[in-house]
Amino acid sequence: MARRRRIYEGKAKVLFEGPEPGTIVQYFKDDATAFNAQKKGVISGKGVLNNRISEYIMLKLGEIGIATHFVRRLNMREQLVHEVEIIPIEVVVRNIAAGSISKRLGIEEGTPLPRSIVEFYYKSDALEDPMVSEEHITAFGWANPQDIDDIIALALRVNDFLSGLFLGVGIRLVDFKLEFGRWYDDQDNMRIVVADEVTPDSCRLWDIKTNEKLDKDRFRRDMGGVEEAYQEVARRLGILPEAGPQDLKGTKSIN
Repeated sequence: MARRRRIYEGKAKVLFEGPEPGTIVQYFKDDATAFNAQKKGVISGKGVLNNRISEYIMLKLGEIGIATHFVRRLNMREQLVHEVEIIPIEVVVRNIAAGSISKRLGIEEGTPLPRSIVEFYYKSDALEDPMVSEEHITAFGWANPQDIDDIIALALRVNDFLSGLFLGVGIRLVDFKLEFGRWYDDQDNMRIVVADEVTPDSCRLWDIKTNEKLDKDRFRRDMGGVEEAYQEVARRLGILPEAGPQDLKGTKSIN
């Protein structure tokens, strides 16, 4: 296979120029980071599992009419996505108090919130992704008021759907992060779509009976059993790779 042009390498993925105009190949790494990359490690097989989990969820979102950047999975670690203009905002939807909201507001972790809460964070590793308001977003031109309305509506629709999807397999969706992008079609019409990924890297997922954590918090908090937690999420969703856990490491090469 011809060597592809590397566009960008992030903490968990590498982006390459796609085979067709307007497409990008998204490669999922096993690398893991926490606390804005202050903590680093490797979760064996994470890239393979996240590729499959994100594919599954993006396809499910598409089935209910939520547009995403996903086109198709290419292999164990790569998927083809539409090239989009990423809006530099991370959107966090919270259903249950955990992580930073518990620390900021002194709410005991595990406390159900009065309603789902949508928060915005400016995407900047150098600034440690600071929390921002709608005023900041519009004042600095990251998105306009209509974009924000669309993003909030999409985020809450995704939350409603994923909460039910995970509940059906015995998992509680505590909170999750989404990214959005502007996708321009062949007629130069713009629509806002769900981008990046939806995986245990970007979601807090707790077993509904035991509250056992099945997400990256196991890495953040040195709890152990990280690989097994990701595998358990994939198993419950019915998408553990056909070859089984022994092949989760997949290919090491990046073309």
